Formats: sequence, C-alpha cells, structure tokens
Amino acid sequence: MSNPLVEELKWRGMIHDIMPGTEEQLSKEMTASYIGFDPTADSLHIGNLVPVMLLVHLQRAGHKPLALVGGATGMVGDPSGKSAERPLLDEKVLNHNLNSQRAQLEKFLDFHCGENSAEIVNNYDWFKDMSFLEFIRDVGKHITVNYMMSKDSVKNRLEGGMSFTEFTYQLVQGYDFYHLYQHNNCKIQMGGSDQWGNIVTGTELIRRKAKGEAFALTAPLIKKADGSKFGKSEGGNIWLDKEKTSPYKFYQYWLNTSDEDASNFIRIFTLLNKEEIEVLESTHAEAPHMRVLQKALAEDVTRRIHSQEDLDMAIKASNILFGKSTSEDLQSLDEATLLAVFEGVPQATIEKAALESTENYIELLSSTTEGLIFNSKGEARRMLQGGGVSINKNKIADMNAKPEFDLLQDKYFLAQKGKKNYYLITVR
Repeated sequence: MSNPLVEELKWRGMIHDIMPGTEEQLSKEMTASYIGFDPTADSLHIGNLVPVMLLVHLQRAGHKPLALVGGATGMVGDPSGKSAERPLLDEKVLNHNLNSQRAQLEKFLDFHCGENSAEIVNNYDWFKDMSFLEFIRDVGKHITVNYMMSKDSVKNRLEGGMSFTEFTYQLVQGYDFYHLYQHNNCKIQMGGSDQWGNIVTGTELIRRKAKGEAFALTAPLIKKADGSKFGKSEGGNIWLDKEKTSPYKFYQYWLNTSDEDASNFIRIFTLLNKEEIEVLESTHAEAPHMRVLQKALAEDVTRRIHSQEDLDMAIKASNILFGKSTSEDLQSLDEATLLAVFEGVPQATIEKAALESTENYIELLSSTTEGLIFNSKGEARRMLQGGGVSINKNKIADMNAKPEFDLLQDKYFLAQKGKKNYYLITVR
C-alpha cells in the first residue's frame, strides 16, 4: 500500500529503510511519530535539518510530530557512528542546550494547530525517578545480550572497547519508544540510517513488553558528491544559531554547493514541490554559470532558518565581494556581517589620532597603515593615478586631498586595490 507521505519522502530521496507495515499505519490513522535530538550543543546544526524536515513533512501530511530532546540520554551519549566515547554533560549544561534547541525547533513545527500539533518531550522526565534495579528488571530482561551484540553500533566498537554505559544506550533509547508508545500513542520512530539498530530495539521492546506493534523509518546520512562530510566547513559545523554561524556564512555555504549537491539538497532541505524544482533544474541546465539552483536553495533555507531581513543582508554582503555594490550597501551592513564578510582579508589597526593627522591619501595607504596596502608612497601614487583604489567603495579622485570619509560602524574602513584586493582597517 502506497502512502502520500512515503511517496513524498521517496521522490525527495529521504528514505533509507522503512519497516514493513509503516505505510499501512500511516494510511490507517493520524499517527504520532518521534525523532530524538542530541543535546550535546546549545544549537542544532544543518546536519540536524534532515530529521527536522522528516517531522515537517510528517506534520504537513496530517500526522503528529514529537521531538524528543534527550535530557537523560545526553548524560549517556549515543555510540552510533562514534569511534570513541564522548564526555558526559552535567544537568545545568544540558538544560541550557535543551532550551536553546527547543526554541529552534519551534521555527519549523506548528505547536498550535489542533489534533496534530507538535510536541516536545524530554526523556529526563520519565527516567529521573527510575532506579537502576527497576530498569534492569522491567526493561533489561526483555532484550537478550545476543540481540544487543548483533547491532552495528556495538560490533563496530568491540575491538577498541566499549563501556557498559554506551552498551546500554540502545536499551535506554528503546525504552523511550516504549514510553511514548504507552503514554503518547506513538507508533513510529524516525531518524538517520545510523539509528536503525536503536530504533528496531524499541519496536522489539514494544512487541515483547507491551504486546504491541510499532514501526521504523530512517533517512540516508547525507554525503556531498565529492565525498566530504555534509554540514562542515573549514571553521567546523554550520550552526542554526546566528551567533555561531552568521547568516552570511550560512547563505554562502548553500550558495557554494556543487550542481549535483544542489539538486539533491533542494529536494531535502526546502519545501519546493517537484514541479518547481524541475523547472529550476531545467533553467539551471541552460546557464549553469548563473547558479540558479544554488541561489534558490540558499535563499529558501536562509529565509526559513533566519529571516527575510537576514537573507537580504546576506545577499547584500555577497554582492560586496562578488558583484556590483555601492558605498550605501557597505554602510548598511551590521558589524557581525561586516566582520564575517571580510574575515579572511588582510587587516590592520591604527590609532584615530594617526588617521586625523594624515596629510593625504598617499600617506594613508602607505605609511599610516604600516605598509599593509602599499609598501611605499611611490607605489601608492602610481596606483592612485590609475584610479584603481577605493575606500568604502568610493573611488579616490584626489590622491593629495586630506582623507575624509565616514567610518563603518564608527570604527572601520575598507580599502580596495584593484578589483579583488581588500583590506579592513580598524580605527582605535
């Protein structure tokens, strides 16, 4: 039996494994389904967007999404896909991380739409009063050691060693599913393909302990076409929190994807329908250098994660480096965006008194800025005579004039030599 939600996820390339009976369950009734989120940071990153989008599609299809934040499991650490045990988090850090992630999830899911409103649940609520003896008596006896040892997340770690804490993780996650089955009528758990073993342990626990039937659906782990890890840049993770990854850098990450990746990502990370995506792909194929696909992807995701205002700022910032822009565009950038855009350019700091006492632009661009832009006054003079130097996007017309310009954010100015050489000067 085909189901509209499953068909939607299939054409988007978002199904890796699906347990028999899942489609029948989704077609039979409004079904509650959950995904767990790891609270090891105070922000989700774009790798988390795949499970988030699974919940978004689930709710759009009329079902009930449950986002489980792992207040209890975060204290243990999931071994799936890990080569070493992670440090455990204390309760204060966990609660801060949980609250931050909760605020981000609320951007995607509707928590006030009636019967299929999204809910956020925290497994600390049901584990905090459970004793160790109670757990091994009421949960542990239902799953054999042989069954647990057969899981890839365990087998892959046996040679290097695995703590009992990590070994029991699948039981803890399995009990989450059992608890939500009993108390929230949750019939399906979804997640990344590396979670399959843990999810199936949950369905097995429900079958043995509750004599019930539950189901599983996983999405493939996203990889880039060149084999590099999705969601990483030279600076590390691409976060949803703008304080960790600026909207400009966030926008640039998506804009710089390859054609093959853009075609894949636009299906997974946007809500554009099949016809809209095919039109974009066709337009892109006619003029790949225009990067229509990448722009549509970057704009859609940046707008939904941040805001239209942040997207406008990111596009404006991109144009300053890579397109046509004005001094007004540069002046309109906030400080965080300005510093993000020019993070990699040569920089120097000068005293305000030195700027005010500088006689002309020749002196400013050579000795006052300590040779950062030009090594000598003669070199500066030759370039200025050719009209190839700008400050804050305004060409210097009279090289012998005393420098006069408005500082960016009252403390910076941007010098440009030729088309591609930028220098950011901080005035202290």
